Amino acid sequence: MHTKVAANALAMKRWLGKAETALGNHSDRLNAINIFPVADGDTGTNLYLTVRAAARSLVLREDQPAPVDVGEVLSMAGQAAMEEARGNSGTLFSVFLCAAAEPLAGHTRLTSTLLSAALNRAQIRAWSALSDPVPGTMLSVMEAAARAAAAVDAGQDGDDSNHALGLALDAAVEAALAAVIHTEEQLDALQSAHVVDAGGVGMLLILDCLRSAVLGEELQSELLDGLHGYDVSDPHIHASMPDDDGVEVMCTISLSPLNAATLRQRLDEIGESVIMSQVGNGPDAEGNYRWRVHVHVPDAGPAVGIIRSLGEPSQISISELSLPRDPDAVNTGGHER
Repeated sequence: MHTKVAANALAMKRWLGKAETALGNHSDRLNAINIFPVADGDTGTNLYLTVRAAARSLVLREDQPAPVDVGEVLSMAGQAAMEEARGNSGTLFSVFLCAAAEPLAGHTRLTSTLLSAALNRAQIRAWSALSDPVPGTMLSVMEAAARAAAAVDAGQDGDDSNHALGLALDAAVEAALAAVIHTEEQLDALQSAHVVDAGGVGMLLILDCLRSAVLGEELQSELLDGLHGYDVSDPHIHASMPDDDGVEVMCTISLSPLNAATLRQRLDEIGESVIMSQVGNGPDAEGNYRWRVHVHVPDAGPAVGIIRSLGEPSQISISELSLPRDPDAVNTGGHER
């Protein structure tokens, strides 16, 4: 039985702090097996930097009262993560976090039912943020965790006890692990390289950090034992892959719903890995919503031109998809997007 449960707003802050530390410790190994959607060896770095932004947004000034609303805490963290999201994995985690906050708004304590609702909302939003979502990635891990938590909650018949919450968290992490293992069979690139998906492993770590923070238990280090490509310390696996041509373009922009749909369609026509997610909950005075945009394209010029034709972007970043094949350089500097 779980006896140290603390499922409040402070636990959510602890969760993201633990996730920042865990991803910092594992970023090099995650980078090493990052070969999908492009073999650029930066998933660990991108997830770490994005989660770090979320965690640090919750550091309070001395004169600030600690928030008690679980949803408010995660919403603050999610917005900060979205503003500084890096790469596919960081952007999808930001979407996940923002969406998970919504069913928790107004609640001061996490329950099995609320966890189930939050995970389900988060995985649906993450799948829908991508124009062309692919199974065998962190999306599949999010979905598996949500389904497992929902199954446990359904069997508890509305039980809002800490025990029921502990069972749901255990099931979510166990299902996430199974989904990570399954990623290797779902994507040809992973199967050829004999590795599991880097983003999926990162999501597994994040979910185990949630379990640890809420239940007051240690992280389950044995979760990663035996994962293909993860339990070795040889050079970065992505280093043997062909260089990926093109660039990644990211920005934040205010658009009407119609212009947002137009932007997605036009970026789909010229690029891949298109992710668009709303930043914030409501429109401005002109009816525009803020969006975080991510796309891989052969050349930045046309993509930036399309974006600028529809609005005035901010926080534009353009990064080469191909990287120097020096593991030490990746480990120390990362490929910050």
